Amino acid sequence: MNSFHFNNVSSAEIRKIAEEAMGETTLLYLKDTEVIWGYRAEERMRQVMETTGAAMVYADHYVVKNEKTEKAPVIDYQLGSLRDDFDFGAVVMLRTSALKEAVSRMKANYHYAGFYDLRLKLAGKYEFTHINEYLYTEQEHDLRLSGQKQFDYVDPRNRERQIEMEKACTEHLKVIGAYLPPRFKTVNFDQQAFEVEASVVIPVKNRVKTISDAINSVLCQETDFPFNVIVVDNHSTDGTTDLIEKLASDKRVIHVVPDRTDLGIGGCWNMAIDHPQCGKFAIQLDSDDLYSDQYTLRKMVYAFYEQQCAMVVGTYRMTDFDLNTLPPGIIDHKEWTPENGRNNALRINGLGAPRAFFTPVIRQIGFPNTSYGEDYAVGLAVSRHYQIGRVYDVVYLCRRWSGNSDAALDAFQLNANNLYKDRIRTWEVEARRTIDYYGY
Repeated sequence: MNSFHFNNVSSAEIRKIAEEAMGETTLLYLKDTEVIWGYRAEERMRQVMETTGAAMVYADHYVVKNEKTEKAPVIDYQLGSLRDDFDFGAVVMLRTSALKEAVSRMKANYHYAGFYDLRLKLAGKYEFTHINEYLYTEQEHDLRLSGQKQFDYVDPRNRERQIEMEKACTEHLKVIGAYLPPRFKTVNFDQQAFEVEASVVIPVKNRVKTISDAINSVLCQETDFPFNVIVVDNHSTDGTTDLIEKLASDKRVIHVVPDRTDLGIGGCWNMAIDHPQCGKFAIQLDSDDLYSDQYTLRKMVYAFYEQQCAMVVGTYRMTDFDLNTLPPGIIDHKEWTPENGRNNALRINGLGAPRAFFTPVIRQIGFPNTSYGEDYAVGLAVSRHYQIGRVYDVVYLCRRWSGNSDAALDAFQLNANNLYKDRIRTWEVEARRTIDYYGY
């Protein structure tokens, strides 16, 4: 068996490893960390590889954080596991023959995306096996909370890396038949009459500290069109309901309390977009957040007409509760391009905020009734057929505080979230493979 440690993930390094690999299996150490193998763990990985015929095996493990050992399970790989940050753990075992064959198909010379390119080549032809056994222990050096790590991919310092990852992913989508060219359905904004031009949608449950600020940031908007705000109050019990009722003295505030008690955030969105007073465009505002100034609605609505799109995504700034900027600052998602955004969307973990939708289109698609990933799912579904427009002005303030639902997730909840988004991508890839885009 071969064993290779590498500190960079260039294509040249991957080719060198493949050239020097001689045994039946090859161990790749993916992280710059000490790995302590469990009893007969390497033998177990080889055994599973032989049993399953997989080209790659990887395993659950333990991780040491602040001198405390914790379980670090990983998740199954699937068709939609297109994230370049998919967590295999610190080490993977490859079948050397598959490694060499996949490397023979690597034509690009990436500085950052070498391993990503390799595993996409492998995944397009071979099986990966996740071993649900804790086979080794690794030392964790990045001790940031999950809410801090999740924005690394949009850090401007990582832009060059992201461009390479996009190229590798786009090539893979072409190979598997899931690539979509920049050819879109047209949008008819006059197909239906609406009482108001725009509705801001705020799903909320138990946000007594933030809901007034959110609603007031809508009511202060200056527009040349009528708008309202639909607040779907999902049975709050902390005083949120009373605050909304007071603000509903302004007739633009529509307070909806669902009869159902089984709604997630997506279900609350469906209640809002199906409401008879929903406007032509439905625009997102989370109950924790704020619009950056009084011109947000105007900019978002104008973008629909200017860019002829069925969905618009804005730009936001990360702040603390007092609106001081937090790293990485402005999240503009410039990796989205009109030419390739719909394909790159399958690689990244989100599309940005605020998100706005042409109501007739989003009514047809609908939101999954979940409280995680529902926005990503509909964004992918919209982009399958329609152009998504962008506003690069900062129009939204995303406030991070201890009450945020994703501020500090443990490994098991992170896995559940990642598994669901990978599943969404799998369904989307399968759907895109069936599209006759020339029929647009």
